[in-house]
Amino acid sequence: MTRALTGGIFGSTSGTGDLADLRRLAEDIGARSFNDRIGQRELPDHFDASAWRHLEDAGLTRLTSDPESGGGPRELAVVLRALARHAVTVPLAETDLLAGWLAARAGLEVPDSGPLTIAIGEAGATTVTGVPYAGAAGAVVLALRDGPALQVAIAHPTAVAAGHSLGGEPRDTLILETPERFVAIDGAAEELLRRGAWARCIQALGALDAAVEFSVAHTREREQFGRPLSAFQAVQHTLAAMAGEVERARAATELAVAAVTDHGFAHAQADYAVTVAKVVLGRVVPSVVTAAHQLHGAIGVTLEHRLWLATMRARGWIDEFGDTASYARRLGRLALAAARDGNPWDVVVGSY
Repeated sequence: MTRALTGGIFGSTSGTGDLADLRRLAEDIGARSFNDRIGQRELPDHFDASAWRHLEDAGLTRLTSDPESGGGPRELAVVLRALARHAVTVPLAETDLLAGWLAARAGLEVPDSGPLTIAIGEAGATTVTGVPYAGAAGAVVLALRDGPALQVAIAHPTAVAAGHSLGGEPRDTLILETPERFVAIDGAAEELLRRGAWARCIQALGALDAAVEFSVAHTREREQFGRPLSAFQAVQHTLAAMAGEVERARAATELAVAAVTDHGFAHAQADYAVTVAKVVLGRVVPSVVTAAHQLHGAIGVTLEHRLWLATMRARGWIDEFGDTASYARRLGRLALAAARDGNPWDVVVGSY
């Protein structure tokens, strides 16, 4: 892949900052996984046990849920973005940020190693759909919404029906036995949603970076009328517009990572920043995906092509843990509330 147009915590692997070594390690694991699986993708795509083993050996699978890991949201964001850029099929966000965190908060024991996942449903449910990587997980943390509270337990599926997301990632349906023990946690439902939305924004950004890189490479290599496509002004304008949109998404995602790092997921600053990021990514992804496929012409629309993995996963991720419309309404309510208080500028700058 060509070098991404990145800055901030998602900067180049050639840098020397405090996250440079981590970027290089995550990119190396991602590139190795991508290359090893060329020509082997299916629907649903299979859990990459080899990549997961490399991540565990490097101590990257529980950066935020294990206090002894030495990591935090910034480090997890770097790894999530790199894995998404290379379409690595592993449940890192589900294991660390969601299931691991919620199990610890509920005082429930889960394995110290291996992948985990989370099943989110409504109170009293015996079937949960859209569960990521249920077939590969060593434990499924069940989170049933009961008003503002969550009923949390370790799930015991009696049957698993395989399914997949728009981008081919495992999204399974579980039929459950009623767990013997539920733990009620007040105020966790919103934070769980925010954590998931935060992770999906970062993953979508990684996929968009890949889509731009593929488009740049394709237009340089593909010739028409004796010239590379990149020599045509219309193509140059499209590439520039794509890059600009992705940088807009990157700025919003950087804000969300900074807010969570500085204040934690439960803080109002994190709520605002994640809301902004979801709205921005929700608007950027469709335009970048459309432009990337237009530049690739008649190719890039099937599972066998690397562009499909980037664009379809980006499209799927922006609708998980709340769609764009719901976050846009939330942002609008924040702006109206600030206007009533006489401080609309506070919303613009994210100051509370």
